[in-house]
Amino acid sequence: MSEPASGWTWFEPPRAPDDGERLELARAARRVFASPDGERLLAHLKALTVDRCVGPDVSDAGLRTLEGQRQLVLHLMSLAALGRSGA
Repeated sequence: MSEPASGWTWFEPPRAPDDGERLELARAARRVFASPDGERLLAHLKALTVDRCVGPDVSDAGLRTLEGQRQLVLHLMSLAALGRSGA
């Protein structure tokens, strides 16, 4: 791993993949989650995050963590769906 040219480059958002890279990622997600084991794993991740309700006693940090996890799982699900549609 190389050192950044400036100590502040980690503030910059990562480069978004172009359409070709995004489609390749979507196809990879489709392959990973297309098997029965992959579908089971994705369903488990969804149950732990997207389908989970927390009570009013959850801390701010706990809520932020859960929302980040939900975003990641939903991103994986959208990539897999894009890969299935072939768009």
